[in-house]
Amino acid sequence: MLFRFDDAIIDICAEKTKFSMQKIKNIILDYGNVIFMIDFLRVRDSFISLGIKNVDSFFGHRSQDPLFDLFDRGEITAAQFREGIRMRTGRPDLTDEEIDAAWNTLLIGVPEGKHEVLAYLHKKYRCFLLSNNNEIHYQYCMNHIREKYGINDNSIFFEKTFYSHLVGLRKPDAAIFQEVVDQTGIVPDETLFIDDSPQHLEGAQRLGFRTALCTSEEPLEVLVKKFNL
Repeated sequence: MLFRFDDAIIDICAEKTKFSMQKIKNIILDYGNVIFMIDFLRVRDSFISLGIKNVDSFFGHRSQDPLFDLFDRGEITAAQFREGIRMRTGRPDLTDEEIDAAWNTLLIGVPEGKHEVLAYLHKKYRCFLLSNNNEIHYQYCMNHIREKYGINDNSIFFEKTFYSHLVGLRKPDAAIFQEVVDQTGIVPDETLFIDDSPQHLEGAQRLGFRTALCTSEEPLEVLVKKFNL
């Protein structure tokens, strides 16, 4: 009986979730590990090879050196970012190409079928992209989708795209979510924000957004079915 009771609770929760999603009119998607796959272990190894000490506190999913925040907000150029890497590694000999190559090992690519999910959502909802990005990664990502899929950028899938280095703000700060609201006129309670970082979801929740965590077990296409989007 206990097992059946637990099952009933799960079914009720699932139905409540589906019901709550009926009022969703807008969807905001993160880019990294929601659409474009990334791997923190690969860039960790690359930074170690460059001579970075305390690499886990230097750059990770939840915390990172202020250098990356500055770069994400576009407050420093790619050249200044590379100089910061040289200073932190104690390797003035590192070339721009070596630094870019190490930094870009974070990026894997967009899996087959992911763009089809975006096209599907774009037909049903007002869709927006909200990404913590930077000058070097942005160029790599756009080159990837251009070479692999023949797409110049993500504008065909979204009403508007918000990249942190172009906006001058980054997640999870409330200001970037407010910027999206101000520019689009969306209502947070009618908007689902999907991201792979819990701290980013928490930032959105404080402004009243509905949120969903994207994981390897529940990728974007699974969340679309789960919430009956």
